[in-house]
Amino acid sequence: MANRKLSCIKKRKLRTNKNPHQHTQRTFQTLVSAIRSSQGLKPPVLSSLYRLLKYLSSNETMMRSNGGATLDYLNLEFNQNGLTVTLKEIRDLSDILFEQLDSRFKQIYDGFQDASADQANGQAVSHSNSWASFEELILILRCCMVILSLMPDLSLVMEKGQVLLSVLRRLISSSNADDDCCTAPIAEGFASSVCSSGPSDPTPKHKYALLQLSHILSNLTGLRYLVLSNNHFYGTIPPELSKLRNLHFLQLDGNNLRGRIPESFAQFSNLTLLFLFGNYLTGTLPASFFANCTSLANIDISYNFFTGKIPGEIGNSPGLWNLNLYNNQFTGQVPESLINTSMYSLDLEYNHLSGELPSEIVAKLPSLQNLHLSHNNMVSHERNTDLDPFFSALGNCTDLDEIELAGMGLGGALPSSIGRLNLSQLLLQENHITGSIPWNIANVSSLMTLNLTSNLLNGTIPEEISLLSKLEQLFLSPNLFSGEIPVALGQLSHLGLLDLSHNKFSVEIPASLGNLVLVNSLFLNNNFLSGSIPSTLGQCYDLYRLDLSYNRLTGSIPPEISGIREIRIFLNLSHNELEGPLPIELSKLENVQEIDLSSNRFTGYIFLQISSCIALRMINLSHSSLQGHLPDSLGDLKNLESIDVSGNQLSGKIPISLNKIHTLNFINLSFNEFKGMIPSGIIFDSVTNMSFLGNHNLCGEDSGIPICSHKRHLFRPRIFLIIFILVICISVFLSTICCVIGIRRLGVMFSSTKSEAIRKPRTPELMHNFPRISYRELADATGGFDGQRLVGTGSFGRVYKGVLSDGTAIAVKVLQFQSSNSTENAKF
Repeated sequence: MANRKLSCIKKRKLRTNKNPHQHTQRTFQTLVSAIRSSQGLKPPVLSSLYRLLKYLSSNETMMRSNGGATLDYLNLEFNQNGLTVTLKEIRDLSDILFEQLDSRFKQIYDGFQDASADQANGQAVSHSNSWASFEELILILRCCMVILSLMPDLSLVMEKGQVLLSVLRRLISSSNADDDCCTAPIAEGFASSVCSSGPSDPTPKHKYALLQLSHILSNLTGLRYLVLSNNHFYGTIPPELSKLRNLHFLQLDGNNLRGRIPESFAQFSNLTLLFLFGNYLTGTLPASFFANCTSLANIDISYNFFTGKIPGEIGNSPGLWNLNLYNNQFTGQVPESLINTSMYSLDLEYNHLSGELPSEIVAKLPSLQNLHLSHNNMVSHERNTDLDPFFSALGNCTDLDEIELAGMGLGGALPSSIGRLNLSQLLLQENHITGSIPWNIANVSSLMTLNLTSNLLNGTIPEEISLLSKLEQLFLSPNLFSGEIPVALGQLSHLGLLDLSHNKFSVEIPASLGNLVLVNSLFLNNNFLSGSIPSTLGQCYDLYRLDLSYNRLTGSIPPEISGIREIRIFLNLSHNELEGPLPIELSKLENVQEIDLSSNRFTGYIFLQISSCIALRMINLSHSSLQGHLPDSLGDLKNLESIDVSGNQLSGKIPISLNKIHTLNFINLSFNEFKGMIPSGIIFDSVTNMSFLGNHNLCGEDSGIPICSHKRHLFRPRIFLIIFILVICISVFLSTICCVIGIRRLGVMFSSTKSEAIRKPRTPELMHNFPRISYRELADATGGFDGQRLVGTGSFGRVYKGVLSDGTAIAVKVLQFQSSNSTENAKF
């Protein structure tokens, strides 16, 4: 019944399921139940289980330490429905597998032991059944290895690991007892399964402990291939591995190993392949290793941190055909002993090697096909002024295919001896090469990539370059080339990339470039090109990067450009003198990601159909004399990240639809004629006022921008309330002041009335006139304010009677005194 269920699962056809949770899901327990039976543990079922476990391992983020965590949906060959897998079921399955591993191994081991005894007695022995069981055992083992990586409990991992150790120990004891023991093949197959669980298996940290098996693996003296690539092993390389005297292949690449190469590796006399690339290994290369391991053929120790010189003993291996020391820190010169090898590929890039280019060495390597020396400190001959000796020596390498000498500061001119080579790739970028391109470079008929970027080359491009019929990539930027772009370049029918940017090319863009129907990248920017954009470029249907910026191009954008439907990276026509309206045909560029048409002299409007450029991430139309409104359809560009329309004459309101673009992180609308209120929303709230400068009719709430008039209406009731309160407060304050003044005046009037009661009748002159009387006159009239002249004392002062010099009787009221004895500071 279980087998029937598995068969149904395995044969179920693939179907699209938008919501797999709506279907009845087969749980992982179904598979576990099938495996519990002895019939279920067959290669087809075990292979399916192994693929499933590897899938789970590669999606370990779906698994959680919580027993209720599940993997909701799997799409595998043997099951197109959903699988619900819990960690508890994983643990149950591990119990079954490790139990089966132990029992199956004992069964096979005992069977081979009995067979060995029968064979020793001269009896015929058949291993057919044993080898069938061995296949199942290896599959069970592989399942066990992967399921270990799914266990969150370290103690459980170590417990299950003891089963593996037990099996290995019995294999070792057997193979040590008799090197020809029939269990030796099982031991090697077992070790291979333990050591390699696949190049892309994610390996949790608790699996690193498997590296501790090295002292056990080292006893498998019959082992020839040890592959530990692409795991997470850390620490140093175990010296015990050198006990594997029969080892031919040792692959420890793609790990986190540190330290040096053990000196004991010199015992690998049969080693032909050594891969240590992609680690953190340091130190110098042991000379004894290369001196004794004379069978080496393939060495790759790139992407490490090795230092020191390359040992001369490396030439002791006459069969060495590949040496890759890329990206280390080697110093010194290229060892001359390499001439004793069968070198096919030599990669010494990104080191600190010095001296002259090894002309004499490469001249004696007739089998050399790939020579990569880029980014070292080597120089050309004659104090870095002559490249001819080196390229002449390469003429002996009749099979030479690739030369990479980039980033070395090589000086001198390109020699004509280049024309005698049979290369497919010549990379000489980032040097100090001068002069012009020799015309006989056309003789390198197999050339596919020519990179002369960042040199000091001048003159014109030779017409003969058009004879390189296989040329796919031509890099000539930046240099000092001038003159016209050769019309003959249009004959390079296989050209996929043409970079002539940052030179001094002038005159028009040749219409023949439209014949480059396979070109995908065309860079003509930063030159002095004039004239119009040739409409023939619309025939470059595979073009996905077009840069004509920083030239002197005139005229309008040809509508034929819209025929380049494959433009999906960028279209850059900025900083030219282009005129006319923006062609509506640009809306057909559905795959373009960046459009830069800034700093031109366009007229008219931004076409509404721009929303058809659904892949657009950046658009720059700044300083292009555009008019009209910013179309609302921009809000339909869901992938837009940057928009710049500054320095135009755009008017109207800013479309609120821009708030729909959640990916937008840069916007510049400055120096236009926009009006109205800046829309609110997460997009506009996250930009600064610099994005809106120079729009005098634009308003908003932020500082630096006028508040909108309709916003002021919203604040009128509040303003009226504030004004009303201020008026009340001022009125109360003024009333209080008036009251105080009035009270004081009443007091004065009261005092005056009282004085009049004792005063003589006033003369008409004094009653109706108010002469100015000095203090001295008052003092004389009152006898110096004599106390005998004191009429009365009140709360506001004292009243004296007196007679002026003309005989007029007066009453003098002194309102305030500074002291009782002085009236000089008094108020009258």
